[in-house]
Amino acid sequence: MINNNLSNEVIEAGLGAAEVWPWLNDAARWPDYYTNAANVRFYDRAGPALTAGVRFYFETFGFPVEAQVVEQQPPGAGQPGRLAWHGWAGATRLDVHHAWLIEDLSGGRVRILIQETQNGKPALELARTRPNPMLNGQQAWLDGLVAAARRARRA
Repeated sequence: MINNNLSNEVIEAGLGAAEVWPWLNDAARWPDYYTNAANVRFYDRAGPALTAGVRFYFETFGFPVEAQVVEQQPPGAGQPGRLAWHGWAGATRLDVHHAWLIEDLSGGRVRILIQETQNGKPALELARTRPNPMLNGQQAWLDGLVAAARRARRA
């Protein structure tokens, strides 16, 4: 199987998981801070908050992605927030698993981890490209997520 495995992480001082979570868990907000997400929509009158089992659609890297949330646990009571979805783009035979972990650390810091596994021919093409657009795209998503939470904190 052809795949592309990616992992990006940031640790930010002065933010908490509860401040970051709403910006990630509300998929309709993604295009507001991540330019590589577009046309988010939901099925079965779900959304905009993601919950386990919710099906949704968005476009990223030029791919139309159908997705379903497979894990959703908000942060709280000493537990990290966890969000994961399975996504696919049928005509391109791209299959992805995308997972996030958002956890409070000591000293008023938050750790945000994003990991993704992509399978299919488009994944191989992306994995061979230098610089890796997916790795850079995930970093842009992390940076945008942190910036959105910081702006909301100042407002």
